[in-house]
Amino acid sequence: MKVLVINCGSSSLKYQLIDSDSEEVLAKGLCERIGIDGRLVYQKEGLDKEITEAPMPTHKEAIKMVLDALTNDKTGAIRSLKEIDAVGHRVVHGGEKFACSAKVDDAMIKALEDCSDLAPLHNPANLIGINVCKELMPGVPMVGCFDTAFHQTMPEKAYLYAIPIEYYEKYRIRKYGFHGTSHSFVSKETAKFLGLDLNNSKIIVCHLGNGASVSAVKNGKCVDTSMGLTPLAGLAMGTRSGDLDPSVVEFLGKKLNLDASGILNILNKKSGVYGLSRGLSSDFRDLADAAKKGNHDAEVALEVFAYRVKTTIGAYVAAMDGVDAIAFTAGIGENDGATRARIMDGFSYLGIKIDPEKNKLRGQNVKISTDDSKVAVCVIPTNEELAICRDTVAILGGDK
Repeated sequence: MKVLVINCGSSSLKYQLIDSDSEEVLAKGLCERIGIDGRLVYQKEGLDKEITEAPMPTHKEAIKMVLDALTNDKTGAIRSLKEIDAVGHRVVHGGEKFACSAKVDDAMIKALEDCSDLAPLHNPANLIGINVCKELMPGVPMVGCFDTAFHQTMPEKAYLYAIPIEYYEKYRIRKYGFHGTSHSFVSKETAKFLGLDLNNSKIIVCHLGNGASVSAVKNGKCVDTSMGLTPLAGLAMGTRSGDLDPSVVEFLGKKLNLDASGILNILNKKSGVYGLSRGLSSDFRDLADAAKKGNHDAEVALEVFAYRVKTTIGAYVAAMDGVDAIAFTAGIGENDGATRARIMDGFSYLGIKIDPEKNKLRGQNVKISTDDSKVAVCVIPTNEELAICRDTVAILGGDK
């Protein structure tokens, strides 16, 4: 099967065309600045990137440009759209209705519309992508893969907030968690890489990028995760504050004469390591360079980030009564050995020892703990597009 994976953001779109049999990426790229001026990046496997500047007033024009690029005479990966057997869509929020990926139908679209208030920036864009693909590729089966689905196995004690229970019953206010496609993929790949039985394992996955989250995966199922009702909760991140005393919202609102939306804008876009470094950068490479030159704020920002990850890992070891493996993934987790070392410093009580040379390796499956370490620590690159492709094929089964 040839599966087109679509990931629609509010003003962007990432895509990959994957041969599900070989799991080879036939072509990939992204559309940027949708609704502004428009930019298409397209790359067929084995060839250089092609960049096209063109108006993209809506996602419809963006997806049409992607389909035209995939089928163009010179560098197209396929001869016609008839070669696309299925489309897999990344959907940010499935609420409590979806505990796994599912085939797109009218009932799913209605359910996604109903929970769009839980992800007002993302779900509408995801729905646009689904509807446009339905229009441009009528009859092609489609599957929705949800960021929140993997975390639906959390028990009540993990996902309920200690607020009046009727707010959960009426408004579904609870911890949902995000990055679920990545956490699911990486936990499975970790078990495979280390030769563990996934169904009898305790794995902690650290998805560390500009957005960051940690999950506890026991016997292949998520039992807790750090993000909450929204991706603002949990760890300190690139520009997000992560967990803090809720009274900070009221306190800052009074001091700055801002309403809740104004304070949330600060917590989402001006906080995290960016805010701690006095606006120096949300990029860990910039912070590391500045810290080496003696910038105290940059050093503290890196320490805060590592400390929050470390204490979350510790909490999840307790939640699972032990741990077999800790996996690092995503941009920072896969490439930043210094941050990994900061995080793992302090786990000698678990018998963990990090190999400094192996910890320098980047972007590949590698065990960075020593052979005599009692808990395996490894780097496992995430591949959410491949995970979506696999789910799409699994859900459609005999449809194609």
